[in-house]
Amino acid sequence: MAHLSRRTVLTSAAVAGAAATFPFSRPAAAAPVALPADLRGHDPVTLRWLEGGTPPELAAGTTWGVPWPRGSFAPGQQFSLTTGTGTAVPVQSWPTAWWPDGSVKWTAHAISAAPDRAERYRLTAGTPAAPATPLTVTTGPKRIVVDTGVVTVTFARSGDRLVESIRRGDTVIATDGRLIASSQDRPSTDQAATVKTESFTGVVDSVKVEQSGPVRAVLKVDGKHRHGRRAWLPFSVRFYLYAGSDGIRVVHTFFYDGDEKKSFINGLGVRFTVPMRGEPHDRHVRFAGAGDGVLAEAVRGITGLRRDPGAAVQQAQYEGRATPDPATWDQRVTSRLHWIPAFGDYSLRQLTANGFEIYKRTKTGHSWVRVDGGRRAAGLAYLGGPAGGLAFGMRDFWQLHPTELEISGAASDSARATVWMWSPRAGAMDLRFFHDGLGQDTYPEQLDALEITYEDYEPGFGTPYGVARTTELMFWALASTPASSRIAALADANATPPLLVGSPQHNSAAGVFGSWSPVDRSTPAKVVIEDRLDQMHAAHLVQTDQRNWYGFWDYGDIMHSYDGVRHVWRYDVGGYAWDNSELSTDLWLWYHYLRTGDPKAYRYAEAMTRHTSEVDMYHLGRWRGLGTRHGVQHWGDSAKQNRISNAGYKRFLYYLTADERLGDIMHSLVDSDRTLLVLNAGRKLTDQPFDPDPNALDLGPTTNWGALALAWLTEWERNGDPIARTKLLNGLTTIAALPNGWAQGGSTYRLADGRFNPVTTPSVSVGSLSSVFGLIELMAEVLPLVDDETVRAQWVKFCRLYNGTREEQVAETGTYWGSLNLGQAYSRATAYAASQLGDPNLGRRAWQELRTGHAGYTEAHSFALTRIDGPAVLNPVDEADVSANASAQYGLAAIQCLALVPDQI
Repeated sequence: MAHLSRRTVLTSAAVAGAAATFPFSRPAAAAPVALPADLRGHDPVTLRWLEGGTPPELAAGTTWGVPWPRGSFAPGQQFSLTTGTGTAVPVQSWPTAWWPDGSVKWTAHAISAAPDRAERYRLTAGTPAAPATPLTVTTGPKRIVVDTGVVTVTFARSGDRLVESIRRGDTVIATDGRLIASSQDRPSTDQAATVKTESFTGVVDSVKVEQSGPVRAVLKVDGKHRHGRRAWLPFSVRFYLYAGSDGIRVVHTFFYDGDEKKSFINGLGVRFTVPMRGEPHDRHVRFAGAGDGVLAEAVRGITGLRRDPGAAVQQAQYEGRATPDPATWDQRVTSRLHWIPAFGDYSLRQLTANGFEIYKRTKTGHSWVRVDGGRRAAGLAYLGGPAGGLAFGMRDFWQLHPTELEISGAASDSARATVWMWSPRAGAMDLRFFHDGLGQDTYPEQLDALEITYEDYEPGFGTPYGVARTTELMFWALASTPASSRIAALADANATPPLLVGSPQHNSAAGVFGSWSPVDRSTPAKVVIEDRLDQMHAAHLVQTDQRNWYGFWDYGDIMHSYDGVRHVWRYDVGGYAWDNSELSTDLWLWYHYLRTGDPKAYRYAEAMTRHTSEVDMYHLGRWRGLGTRHGVQHWGDSAKQNRISNAGYKRFLYYLTADERLGDIMHSLVDSDRTLLVLNAGRKLTDQPFDPDPNALDLGPTTNWGALALAWLTEWERNGDPIARTKLLNGLTTIAALPNGWAQGGSTYRLADGRFNPVTTPSVSVGSLSSVFGLIELMAEVLPLVDDETVRAQWVKFCRLYNGTREEQVAETGTYWGSLNLGQAYSRATAYAASQLGDPNLGRRAWQELRTGHAGYTEAHSFALTRIDGPAVLNPVDEADVSANASAQYGLAAIQCLALVPDQI
């Protein structure tokens, strides 16, 4: 690549950005280097369920990750799993990351819903138990068949049916699994006189078997939605099946690639055809409501009639069992069954986060009858009868509104069950920019506007083209209509999939994710810090629900800053609105979970990662690989940055769950440095023409390099593209070779190999944001891996000097670094230098910097909640004096000070 001309590289980058519809293929699973001879193994690891107790149902099965200290196991190590009482549980295991010496760093493990569940498990080196009936995958030229031992699922390799059929034994439970979408050419809000609509069906381009048992199978299906000659809305859908399970987990991702001014999606769903057997009075419909609530009805009801068929008949229908022989009924009912309306269509519509309604009708062309309503539905329905049926649902159903579960044609021989991820009962998606530019036609005008709204606006940059959304779905092929208690249990498993987790102590001892330690309340001073961390986290946690931070495109993010006058977060004020990972909120939330093991903390961070990984970054087009700075709309700001698409924010959820979608995303970021060829980040501050040289690109060694380096580190430890290791190590060593290392100004970057070009004259270019997008965390994790004393010394010097005195900075770098911001945030840099140098005075300085609270929270800051009632606010709220920036950086600084210099507190 070093011999390519600049024109060739620029052209290839532009083509790649426009044509890369999907992320790259998955990295190979093999040890990267020769193994050490002294692998030492590891004691058994105790696992528990995240939410505690023993879940009554699993969502098909569960998959989780476990870290291991360096030198513990070889990649081919087998693992066995037993319950607390010693019962062997069939488990499938595989490595997901390696240490530089080739030993396993992370492993993933999967169990089915079939085994007996326990509160605790033991994972240890050993031969795994085999499933009673191993899952099998049979691949043919036209279809792929997965047999779990309970259900058989046939996948098409082409065409508009992703799933041809789902069978349970000899019974066909469902057929024709399709992706459906519709759009219109005018927004619903503008009340256009004429609106043209189009319907689309997902068409398969490729199917890949990513895992094939014996416990777990994973199939990835890629394609586009098509209608006639038009093909758009690329999708990537994964199906997860487990041995002995009748559940199918589906992870659905779609990418928006339309013109937001002309293409308004008004429906997006997954649909199956469900054969109907038996008489209408033996066809059952179930909807999970809020809590344990269940609506239980039949297509043709025989309760509440003027004539009574008999108590046994009524009770059987209500409980979902086959009714007795009609000859045993009261014949005044039997002879008049044809007069009882059969309600073949049902719809549960969750159009807002705080209200759902259920309707039914006899068939198309007739009025809907309102059944009931509630606040927040669990997102699960069932259609079938005593001989079997399909349960279907969507995770985060009310959080990701407007959603819908629909049943149609249940009075006929063939019904349809649809999960609407965007309900056609709602208005169409309107992804247009929220204002007309306000006359900001020139860079000086845009910079001046930035001074008042904090929004970095530029015409054409507020596009959603290339953003994505991932939704998790569940389908169960059931042998009969389940009892209402099981419907409630399935709904819980769908809404909050049970997950096995290790302890904070084990995860910390494994040495993963850099500088952190489990909660420590061993001294009064530590108790104060731990309490503050808990209070601060709780203050943000309550805001999501009270402020209704929900919706298809919004759920998972939090707001950036607060407006105390209006008692609202600044949802409508430029760059103060959605956080979009600004100053590493994701990192703070994940470290809080790692330390505490708190299930609420995990679910909060999980939702944020799923959102920021999809909505806040581009997966297609010219800005593929970049994220968007914080703003009123997630994609609206004109600052497109790899510090937002940061792979470092995604690694936690990936390794804790082995989520393949996140693996795709992180892999796609390995070459995101190519965006330096197509977007000039400093375009508003210079009059020079943009003519990037691949051998001398403008990339500083801190903020954006740190985000790139986190992608390279992840790719290296996942044994992916070798260029990642090359660029990471070249970057580290050539930055360290600069006169002032990470503080040096004026160096340029080589795209081909990740090197920084030499500079002979010492200078300093340091900004307050330089290390608060994961660079500090990266360096704490990567330095023990590379074992390079020059790299370590230069980084330690940077950490020591950032909050150092003018005299220290001038003496060691020749230049005063200026009046730098975020002193509290960089207390953890001081703490790192203290721990590396064994300097207790530096350690005490770090704690003083944390407590002083420069650009953060002072020691006296209160995180107490203050109740605000109407009429001062629309809804009663608990107000706290917090901001996302300050919380994220205080949280990260306090956590790392506790880990690095606990004795100097």
